[in-house]
Amino acid sequence: MPQIAGTVVSIAADNGDLVRAGQTVVGIDPTDSGIAVEAAEANLASAVRKVRGLYNNATGARDALTGAEADVTARTSALEKVRADYERRRTLGQSGAIAAEDVAHARDALTAAEAALTAARSSLATLRQQFQATNALVDETALSSHPDVKAAAVRLRAALLEQARTSLKAPIAGYIAKRTAQIGQRLQPGEPLMAIVPLRQAWVDANFSETQLANVRIGQPVTIRSDLYGGDTHYAGKVESIGVGTGSAFALLPAQNATGNWIKIVQRIPVRVVFTDPRQLDEHPVRVGMSMRVQIDVHDQGGAVLPSSPPTRPLFSSDLYRQQLAEADAKIAQVIRVNSAAQSAATVKP
Repeated sequence: MPQIAGTVVSIAADNGDLVRAGQTVVGIDPTDSGIAVEAAEANLASAVRKVRGLYNNATGARDALTGAEADVTARTSALEKVRADYERRRTLGQSGAIAAEDVAHARDALTAAEAALTAARSSLATLRQQFQATNALVDETALSSHPDVKAAAVRLRAALLEQARTSLKAPIAGYIAKRTAQIGQRLQPGEPLMAIVPLRQAWVDANFSETQLANVRIGQPVTIRSDLYGGDTHYAGKVESIGVGTGSAFALLPAQNATGNWIKIVQRIPVRVVFTDPRQLDEHPVRVGMSMRVQIDVHDQGGAVLPSSPPTRPLFSSDLYRQQLAEADAKIAQVIRVNSAAQSAATVKP
């Protein structure tokens, strides 16, 4: 089934064909998704460069703040020196040891030093505010984890995934059945296009009557025969599970026997039987929906009727979609790396 809307432009497999996991079976027009990827990539590159500029501004503001703090310290020391010189000259001037003009010059120097310190402190306060405002935009973040970069990366990831989904790939290996896809067909997400049947993972639903299941246990050996190949061909199998309800209980319209006017009918309970020798399936392939004859060896009563513990791992899985996400993340990391590096000066050519 497609995960995106689009138009079918290619079909790579037909009914009965063997496909491998990850093989493209249907191609969807990639034009729109390609444009979206280019736009999202440019947006991420722009966001990275802007955030890199914020970091540079924060670094510059921090350097300027450090310089202003050093300037205030220097001017404070100079003021103390000038004040001490003025006090000494003032004392000498009162005793007549020096001229009044020298005292006036010392007083003027003190006034100038005080004004210079006041200006330096004002500049320091302004630079500190600027640094706090600039640093707030990048504080406690790295370039790749900055909110603006992450938001742009999310948009690029979504665009890349949509582009990857224009190639509808087989999640498992198997044989194509029930193909409905046609060239030029306009698709909607979730619309069935074909079925992939993994014949090596086939099983048999044996519908035994409830009166036959008293001695059936999980794990008992089973002999399976097919009407297709005749009685001389048989498969080895085992009981994997015993159904927890009858076939009629899960029917679309279950029987309702609450009136009391009913005839007892022996119910049938599905028993799942799995094949234990894959080589037999290679020699005599089975088909979905075939009629099989099943015989269970009930001598071994050591098995359970119901499982005693839940499954510890997925029964079936596919890494196809995880790979698509990994490829998108690798592309995003590349765009961030290229645009976060220091760029050399452009060379203008005629």
